[in-house]
Amino acid sequence: MFDSLTKNLDGILRKLRGTGVITEDNTRETMREIRMALLEADVSYKVVKDFTNACIERAKGQEVLRSVAPGQQVVKIVHDELVNLMGPVDHTIRHSEHGPVVIMLAGLQGSGKTTTAAKLALYLTHKGHAPLLVAADVQRPAAIEQLKVLGQQLNVPVYAEEGGRPPRICERAVQVARDRNCDMVILDTAGRLHIDQALMEELREVKEKAKPQHIFLVCDAMTGQDAVNSANEFNQQLEIDGVILTKLDGDARGGAALSIKAVTGKPVKFIGVGEKLEALEEFHPDRMASRILGMGDVVSFVEKVQAQADVEKARELEEKIRKRTLTLEDFLDQLQQVKKLGSLKDVLGLLPGMGGMDFSSAQNEIPRVEAIVRSMTPRERMDPDVIDTSRRQRIAAGSGTTAQEVNQLLKQFRQMKKMMKMFSESGGKSKALGGLMTRMPGGAAKMSGMRPGKRPR
Repeated sequence: MFDSLTKNLDGILRKLRGTGVITEDNTRETMREIRMALLEADVSYKVVKDFTNACIERAKGQEVLRSVAPGQQVVKIVHDELVNLMGPVDHTIRHSEHGPVVIMLAGLQGSGKTTTAAKLALYLTHKGHAPLLVAADVQRPAAIEQLKVLGQQLNVPVYAEEGGRPPRICERAVQVARDRNCDMVILDTAGRLHIDQALMEELREVKEKAKPQHIFLVCDAMTGQDAVNSANEFNQQLEIDGVILTKLDGDARGGAALSIKAVTGKPVKFIGVGEKLEALEEFHPDRMASRILGMGDVVSFVEKVQAQADVEKARELEEKIRKRTLTLEDFLDQLQQVKKLGSLKDVLGLLPGMGGMDFSSAQNEIPRVEAIVRSMTPRERMDPDVIDTSRRQRIAAGSGTTAQEVNQLLKQFRQMKKMMKMFSESGGKSKALGGLMTRMPGGAAKMSGMRPGKRPR
């Protein structure tokens, strides 16, 4: 996410961090480079101009703190202005005492409205709501069937009619939701390849009949300024409440996310960060600003881990580490936990200093390691020491790997147990951590996506 922009800004600000004294000249030079980086990221020219001018004005009147390096203060100014540019954002869904809350999704064809409708339904389910999905897109072939399939996967009811008009479908769906005691209604409306009068008239009629409390525009983040322009047009016609940016995980530039609020006055409410139905997140400007500047997003990292963590299994693992009874069966279970978190690049990219690193090799290692462990017998997983030459060859043949790769995994597992033993004996002191880092094998470094001996900043 925003890889190219983060890389450019990191290089620019790193030079400034090493500067002992901040002057007006080097501040303006830094802002000139930031301006070019933002323009390359497809951020609106007016937004870029206002943003850099605001940073320069704040830097002029900033008192230099003795405890903070001058370069770090400028980084703080850029961070704060990025937060102001994208926020504030209110994620609350207004409640209604007189019936279900109606959420209308609008957008161009191909922006991902149907999938986003299902993702939003899952998000609301986790919040304790009972949503009803409404298939109001009668233009796109198979749109209704797609929503029905997604609804079945989520166990969320879907209201659909064959051959009806979208405004009437939405109006009747609200009554159906009331009868079924659904407190949320999500309208998946039709889109077009471009904005035209027929589309806007249909959406205005849907708005009049269904009386939605929220109108969210679904935009494809990878279209950059085209997404901003369409958001501006939809807002003028419908008066939207916010934007849901899809495909943000594939957007290396970030122009749409940085421009939409400033151009339309409407904030980005949610972001789609993957194909899975769980991949819808609340948009937090402060967290996004930190990620853009390469500072990571530890809060989102913790939330992601907490959402997927099995507390009972974590306690069992902790007990096994203390008693030094960790087995390959436990190792396999931990791999499953890691896979639930999603892509290693996305997950570890939330940690400070890790955003620009390549974790593709580590991601590719997981299925191979999993295949090797699954090719072992229960006894071999419990006690790897029984694995001799013939067993290694059988495991390699069963997993589609080589005996050398099986040896490498067993070696890494033994080294991992030794490191955990050191950590448990020391009580987690920093001395032990230093020992762990110095004993990290080259294979383990490779598994983390780094060259041996190379550490993140």
